[in-house]
Amino acid sequence: MGDAYLRYSFTYGTENEVDCLYDVLGLKPGDRILDVGCGPGRHSHLFAEREIDVLGIDISNEFIKLASDEKSKANFLRQDVREMDFEDEFDAVISMCQGGFGLLCDPESSIQNPDMDLRALENMARALKPGGKLALSAFSSYFQIQYLSDNDSFDALNGVNREDIEIMNTRGEKKAAVTWTTCFTPRELRLMSQKVGLVVKNIWSVTPIEYKLLPCDIENPEFLLLAEKATQ
Repeated sequence: MGDAYLRYSFTYGTENEVDCLYDVLGLKPGDRILDVGCGPGRHSHLFAEREIDVLGIDISNEFIKLASDEKSKANFLRQDVREMDFEDEFDAVISMCQGGFGLLCDPESSIQNPDMDLRALENMARALKPGGKLALSAFSSYFQIQYLSDNDSFDALNGVNREDIEIMNTRGEKKAAVTWTTCFTPRELRLMSQKVGLVVKNIWSVTPIEYKLLPCDIENPEFLLLAEKATQ
């Protein structure tokens, strides 16, 4: 799955995403950032090239191995965001493409437990230094409902989208799979952020691949939340 992940179209915009994050987070060489749900390290490696001190975490052993195999100054650790205990350590935390937020659900447990994402957000907030910033992407409920495909079903009570997909490994072998993704409105992201002690600076809709920041709309699949940890 690791190599196959990099063939998905949404990964083609990685450089644009990093450019955007570097700007909105106000990063500078030497800053320390935590990449939550880093996958194979596609963002972490590019930040490291800019002399950012990066730690990428992911729950997947396969992704961490793939990320660590790259020649890069970024560091990687297998870690579940719901269990991490960093405190006041990072200048910035990023969680992109639902790597550590919004995918913490499955039909057996998390759909019945909406606190999973809140716990993840709380741990990200704790990891930030006072005044540190969080950039987090989340799927848009507005978009998902408006453009619901034949392969999807939307649980309106819990805001969870179920999608039947087909994945292919490096040998070209295909396998059916199901994804469960929690979707959000800007209001929900704002309320959750406030609950864990974050001050929301902005919420945008973002365009796929180009990663342009737009006022919140119903035409784009993701929101980008920018929030700051209070200094007191």
